[in-house]
Amino acid sequence: MDILDCHPIAADMRSEVLDALNRRPRHLPSKYFYDARGAQLFEAICELPEYYPTRTEIGILEQALPQISTELGPGRWVVEPGSGSGIKTRMLLEALEQPRAYVPIDISKRQLSTYGEQLLQDYPTLLVRPICADFTQDLKLPAEMSAPVIWFPGSTIGNFSPREAGAFLHRLRRWGEGRAELLIGVDLRKDRTTLEAAYNDAQGVTAEFNRNLLLHINRALGADFQPETFQHAARWNEEIGAIQMFLLSQRSQHCRIDGHGIDLAEGEEICTEYSYKYAPQQFSAMASDAGWREHALYTDCKGWFGLFHLR
Repeated sequence: MDILDCHPIAADMRSEVLDALNRRPRHLPSKYFYDARGAQLFEAICELPEYYPTRTEIGILEQALPQISTELGPGRWVVEPGSGSGIKTRMLLEALEQPRAYVPIDISKRQLSTYGEQLLQDYPTLLVRPICADFTQDLKLPAEMSAPVIWFPGSTIGNFSPREAGAFLHRLRRWGEGRAELLIGVDLRKDRTTLEAAYNDAQGVTAEFNRNLLLHINRALGADFQPETFQHAARWNEEIGAIQMFLLSQRSQHCRIDGHGIDLAEGEEICTEYSYKYAPQQFSAMASDAGWREHALYTDCKGWFGLFHLR
């Protein structure tokens, strides 16, 4: 297994965090949720009774993959922006007829190596061609690849703003030089009660996940946030069509990050995540604007989640 290293430029966490906190309204980049503890907490979130997306998408895959495999045919290359989707990626690889190769793309070379070695043990005949790159940027895929199946499960597209999501879909189209097929998971619009419950679980795991972002910043940047002084909140914003997660300062406080001071008023909010939800026709229209045609849409019986097959 050879990793194609595109030498992605590492994000300057200090600059990103300070810039985000000094803007109005204040926010923090959600990508910094996922230190080791954050990844563990997110796995726990996926098992919560209120958090429907993971189990709903898995249920859709169990029903839809036989048909999808027949339509895709044998010997396909699978390209996944972001590696390590675990059970869902393995479900796809096992459903496909003699998949030719798997190309995970991730900014972490260590994660690519670990994940690639695990796959080679389980699928010894599969060609694994990891690419170390920022998948939100333009890149070139292996020259021998033809008509790839791009695999983007998990409703990660919801963490992009609609404008960013449209640009990302357009970039994916260029990867396949107009011959790719895209399987993408999308969380669909539903009632406010269900949406807000999914991000405000009764056990408080999502609250711990949210506050862990501050612990990560403390460790990485020498900051002095006191997570216990922040309250977790998640609200549905009908105007923009997204769940927003916040950390609310429960008192006036002065926090320092690597020598820079941040003054927070009592009740002041820091937005930590946007999770956009789409009506099916809304997402299809956005995909069409980016050069994709909807071939099929697979949903659960409640219409809560959609797996789009685009060409």
